[in-house]
Amino acid sequence: MNQLNQLKQFTTVVADTGDFESMRAFQPQDATTNPSLILQAARQDAYRHLVEKAVREHENTPLTGDGRLQAILDRILVLFGLEILEIVPGRVSTEVDARLSFDTRATLDRARRIIAAYEAEGCPRERILIKIASTWEGIRAAEVLQKENIRCNLTLLFSFAQAVACAEAGVQLISPFVGRILDWYKASTGKDYQGDEDPGVQSVTSIYQYYKKHGYPVEVMGASFRNIGQIQSLAGCDLLTISPGLLAELQASDAPLERRLNPEDAASLEIPRVSYDEPSFRFALNEDAMATEKTAQGIRAFSADIVKLEALVREIDA
Repeated sequence: MNQLNQLKQFTTVVADTGDFESMRAFQPQDATTNPSLILQAARQDAYRHLVEKAVREHENTPLTGDGRLQAILDRILVLFGLEILEIVPGRVSTEVDARLSFDTRATLDRARRIIAAYEAEGCPRERILIKIASTWEGIRAAEVLQKENIRCNLTLLFSFAQAVACAEAGVQLISPFVGRILDWYKASTGKDYQGDEDPGVQSVTSIYQYYKKHGYPVEVMGASFRNIGQIQSLAGCDLLTISPGLLAELQASDAPLERRLNPEDAASLEIPRVSYDEPSFRFALNEDAMATEKTAQGIRAFSADIVKLEALVREIDA
């Protein structure tokens, strides 16, 4: 049995791609997208028709200017999501505009519109995860949405404080970014981390153990991997979202894969419960230079790719 199939025995494998053919090849349970992946796919001839369809559908809309553009962008996200749901048996994550990461009300409005659009196509909300950045404002939006049975995936998560705040808000799932944490520490220290010494692996492990120790039902989905060693070190995590290249590496290896994380081990650990209000959350995040920098960098990068996607829409709409 190859390592990918071994991993699927105790971890839900999620495809981290906007490419439909990769999903068919590796047969993940779920799939997750972000603005960068959607932009990459939308630029390809194979998927351009989805962008063109979204533009055509809004030719006679009463909306104008930015309102019309936002509606087209949301439609593109939903069209990609609907295509993905024809391939995967589980859920798809669809991301709210990263430029709304510090606006709770606007995030709520956009998330509700996205869910309504899916439901209008006959897709139950249980199959959708709304991706929101793990800012204080984003976490507060997710807390409200969860009470409306709109499940949320809190992304761009780099710190223990963010994870604790998400758990207390009762979100469905978090996506701690393993590889980007490693990137920061390698750049800061010049050291090459391997195996359990990898700071990204350590971060996800500590979050997983904290959740299982204290009975939080929040799903932990490790994300943003740089090598299969990171994946192997987190085998047993609730979910792992993996790029096609690394899925192929796992599929090509027949070496035994050991489960590294499990709830029973976490339950026996001595881990104190902590809590954050807004001031203590902001201070804890401020004290964590890596998390502060990587959260801000991620929001900027996703926002920039949304602007590029808008430019593509304008080009097609001309």
